[in-house]
Amino acid sequence: MKYSRNPNAQEMAPQRRKLKAKPLLVLIAILFVCNLLWFIGWLIPNKSKQPEEVVASVAGDPITREQWMTAMEKEVGREVLLELVNHKVMETAAEKYGIDVTDKEIDLELALITSVDGRSHSGLDIEQTRQRIRSSLILDKVLTHDVLIEDDAVRSFYKENESLFNILTAYRTSVIIVPTKKEAEQALDEIAKGSSFDALAKELSTDLASASLGGDIGYINADTETIDPAIYEAAVKTKEGKVGKLVHLQDGTYALIQVNEIIKGRSFDFKEVEEHIRRELALEQLPQTVNPEAFWKEFDAEWYYGK
Repeated sequence: MKYSRNPNAQEMAPQRRKLKAKPLLVLIAILFVCNLLWFIGWLIPNKSKQPEEVVASVAGDPITREQWMTAMEKEVGREVLLELVNHKVMETAAEKYGIDVTDKEIDLELALITSVDGRSHSGLDIEQTRQRIRSSLILDKVLTHDVLIEDDAVRSFYKENESLFNILTAYRTSVIIVPTKKEAEQALDEIAKGSSFDALAKELSTDLASASLGGDIGYINADTETIDPAIYEAAVKTKEGKVGKLVHLQDGTYALIQVNEIIKGRSFDFKEVEEHIRRELALEQLPQTVNPEAFWKEFDAEWYYGK
């Protein structure tokens, strides 16, 4: 059987070759782009492969920043996150229920705290202390919003407990306690040269309870019985934000003190503390103690810690 010759065959051959060559050119272009991207990536430093930052070493063995951060998270991470979540929950509650907390109210609560339990906020800086008081006030106001306390009960409480509202001047104080006068003088010299009181307290102070808090012993006043009277006497003579003179304590040791804040003493009249008393009496009517975690569900707070 004879096959007829297609007269257009020669004309179609170059076209077929062109069609076959096109995919090859595309493949070459792709390979070129990939090689170019690889070369650029090779030139740019890979941060993930860079050595970790070393924050300390022992006998040449490094401690990395990642190890440090992991250890801190295990030590205090849960408590810090819990407080952050609770602060946020309380601020959300204040917005929802139209609750306002003024600086004047915080000042009152802070003054009352210094006269009752001055150490309750040791370890916190001044701003953290005020934030914690604010959150507590929001919680108390939410819980007592619908609790009715008669005016006579409020006034009667004030008359019977008026002395509670005569507040002594309080001094937010930090201490460094060392065995000898020479060590105290050396520490004082280091502070004069710019060393941190907080850091030196952690390093040198023999009073372990306050040393772990950078020397902070909270608010002290003339009635504070848990400290050597010489510490209070020295605080009275020290300006706010300053380090005082060396103090010789009853047990023979020496102390350096730093006064971080001074809250002036004063007497509060009935009008100034009326709402505080009303709130405290209302809280006594509640069947049980309630903390901010009770509001997590209401404000869609989710806890991812440990997951």
